[in-house]
Amino acid sequence: MEIAILFIIGTVVWFWFDSLKSREAGIRAVRHACEEEGLQLLDETISVIHMKPARNEYGRLVWLRVYQFEFSDTGENRRRGSVHLKGQQVVMLNLGLRLVKNDMTL
Repeated sequence: MEIAILFIIGTVVWFWFDSLKSREAGIRAVRHACEEEGLQLLDETISVIHMKPARNEYGRLVWLRVYQFEFSDTGENRRRGSVHLKGQQVVMLNLGLRLVKNDMTL
């Protein structure tokens, strides 16, 4: 009985640390993407909206986590984006549609 309780506690602690590492990897990726695109990451945070087990490129079972975040392309609005991670590896980052300043004349 005591071994089962220790196993459960260990699993919960592992999951918590794995979630923290995943979230940090997602925040780094989102910050980098926003800097590259000239966008402002709002609230400097991401929040998990979906999780499910998935296989990584090596066939290992990992958690696929989908995080949502908000950014601004004009400084006056809020837009939503998402980042998908398998473990700590970013597999997709979506900034969605946004305004593009067009200085071209015809």
